[in-house]
Amino acid sequence: MDIIPLLHPLPFCTSTCTVATLNTPLLKQKTGLLFRNRRISSPIWNWRQRRTRYICCSSANDPSSSTSSKISSATKLRSEVLSPFRPVRMFFYVAFIASASLGGLISLTQLIPALVSPMKSQSVPTILQSFGIDLGAVLLFAFLYTRENKAKNAQEARLSREERLSKLRLRLSENKIVSMEELRGVSRLVIVAGPSSFLLESFERCKAFANELVERGVLVVPFCTEGDIPDFKLLTSVGEMANDEKIKRLWQLTPVYFTEWAQWLDEQKKLANVAPDSPVYLSLRMDGRVRGSGVGYPPWNAFVAQLPPVKGLWSGLFDGMDGRV
Repeated sequence: MDIIPLLHPLPFCTSTCTVATLNTPLLKQKTGLLFRNRRISSPIWNWRQRRTRYICCSSANDPSSSTSSKISSATKLRSEVLSPFRPVRMFFYVAFIASASLGGLISLTQLIPALVSPMKSQSVPTILQSFGIDLGAVLLFAFLYTRENKAKNAQEARLSREERLSKLRLRLSENKIVSMEELRGVSRLVIVAGPSSFLLESFERCKAFANELVERGVLVVPFCTEGDIPDFKLLTSVGEMANDEKIKRLWQLTPVYFTEWAQWLDEQKKLANVAPDSPVYLSLRMDGRVRGSGVGYPPWNAFVAQLPPVKGLWSGLFDGMDGRV
């Protein structure tokens, strides 16, 4: 009796398998099976196996996965570090809701017989009072839990956006590209996004504060949304060479991968209810967290007034206290 070979292997099968016997010439001719010591090797088999492995690898990127998977474990850990008592509060809120719900259920079981029986009618006001307290407790702690959960989700979303920001790339020099994350603890970045005319005006306004900004570890990331990005190295004046070097260092970064930067900025503008074509600035702390943002030109004088120098006696003490702007 002829045995037909299996042409649909399991996902984890090897490219060869053993069959008992095969005496069908037509099948051998069509499938191109090569027999050797009762073991078969098929091009169709190998193609199906490669296709199966590809599908298994790509299933992890299924867009139908839950949105909670977008929040990485590192982001959740940072959220817990920033709010260490939030899980404890949420646990007690749930416990109080369960306790009050149980008390309300017991009050209902007492209220129904009291309404039916005239003998127990005198206890109806007491039961109603107890039921009202339980109901109020359920509503109160449900409100507190909902507010706490919304704050948790908002914080995780903000930290997730900051994490995506840290993965964006910058060109430090002609042969060196770094990520935003690599500049943490080294500099305070100020992202200036707008058309080329806006970037030129921001460049002119920061010249008077170039020395103070460099002392405070500020580096500007110019992102041109319209027109060609200016060459800031050629825009420095020739008269003051020392100040020119400060300005070149201040404006030495250039964003790469324009699409990723544009998507992140568009998301930020949408969350802040800012028009997509509005010029904006975004300042970061030394640890990479967002310190402040606004529409229009960056307040260079406020940066100088509020940011501590990166070198000196007070440099390490005020790293996390970067002011309001």
